[in-house]
Amino acid sequence: MRKLISIFLLVFIFLAGCETSQHTVIDWVDFVKWNGTMYDGIYSGVISDEKYIGEKMGEVKFRVADNVSDPGYKVKDGDAAFHEKGTDIFKVKGYTHVIAVKSTRSIHEYQLYYSREHTKNKWGYKDLPIEKVYRIEIYQAATMEENKQITDINDPKQVSRFLEILRNSQDSPNFEPNTENGDPTYYKMVLYTGEPIAYMFDLMYDGNTYYWYPSEPATLSNDMQTFIGDSPPAQ
Repeated sequence: MRKLISIFLLVFIFLAGCETSQHTVIDWVDFVKWNGTMYDGIYSGVISDEKYIGEKMGEVKFRVADNVSDPGYKVKDGDAAFHEKGTDIFKVKGYTHVIAVKSTRSIHEYQLYYSREHTKNKWGYKDLPIEKVYRIEIYQAATMEENKQITDINDPKQVSRFLEILRNSQDSPNFEPNTENGDPTYYKMVLYTGEPIAYMFDLMYDGNTYYWYPSEPATLSNDMQTFIGDSPPAQ
């Protein structure tokens, strides 16, 4: 009997240890809370020039990712999903409900956020005033150097040619990239229209096909390689 009680106690202690060691992983969206307002990350837009960065509003007070595991945590003023404590927060000139957070991971070193209460994310392809595009940059993303610029297109004829490739992309909702040789190579296309926020879209190459996501998956002419140069193999 005493042996059975000992075994029971050992099992109880083991189960209790497992329960206390559980760690909840939260999949945070990219946000910043400032002055009572929640701001969500803009991933189809980037500051077009540092001259549009306004006055400093303050600094991030707490990074919740990797530090909060309670699903019931109440987000506080100064909290940010992924930015470290002390990261600078700025106003953006020309926008009342958009802020910029200093980030070396972002093109031009600022990540933009819009107020979910006052503004919609209006930087999708359907919102692009394509007739105003005068300059296009292409960056290779996810490299060791982070967002390495590989192309700067400012000749009007070349800009027009590039935009024509985008216009003629073929909707391909069932498209599956070829991953036999690894993951596709990722690029960022930045389209400048003269506004403080430039439009930014992902461009992928799987070793055979260029494709992007204006809304649904769409394949692009291999003429895109003219602007990419010698495309590296899918990685």
